[in-house]
Amino acid sequence: MNTDPTWPASVYQKILFCTDLSRNSDFAFDFAVDAAQRRPGCELYLLHVVPEAAAQFWKTYVYEVEDVDNKAKRDIDEHIAQAYLSKLPAGVQLKIEYRVGKDWEEILAFANEKKIDLIVMGRQGRSNLQKHLFGNVTEKITRKADCAVLIVPLSYQQRFNTEPN
Repeated sequence: MNTDPTWPASVYQKILFCTDLSRNSDFAFDFAVDAAQRRPGCELYLLHVVPEAAAQFWKTYVYEVEDVDNKAKRDIDEHIAQAYLSKLPAGVQLKIEYRVGKDWEEILAFANEKKIDLIVMGRQGRSNLQKHLFGNVTEKITRKADCAVLIVPLSYQQRFNTEPN
């Protein structure tokens, strides 16, 4: 613990949780909530970025579904309500934001705009081929972010399922 009187009580006053709505993101959310709970009064943001290519796919190929954008938004809202809002403890506020674009660029832009102190996100296990073809969001965020980044691998969850209490 830092005892320097000029050091703020907690350097993490703005926390950004990034989700791709995956099981891994759902697991990482607990870490973001824990960080926010330990810092009363901090701001906790949830950011979901819809890749622009996916948004264009919906509009181009799913033309037979009436009001496709609103249906997609309702599905995302439903997942967020079930996976995240239902797990919020009393006293922790969550500000939800959506963006459309390149995921890592939107995450970094949002973090800079809001002057985020800590980014929390899950890490998907990917093969080298997938990493080469699609890039690695977590790798780009950790290299380019101007704040602390907490990456939570899904494999860490196995510890909770296998260790005796």
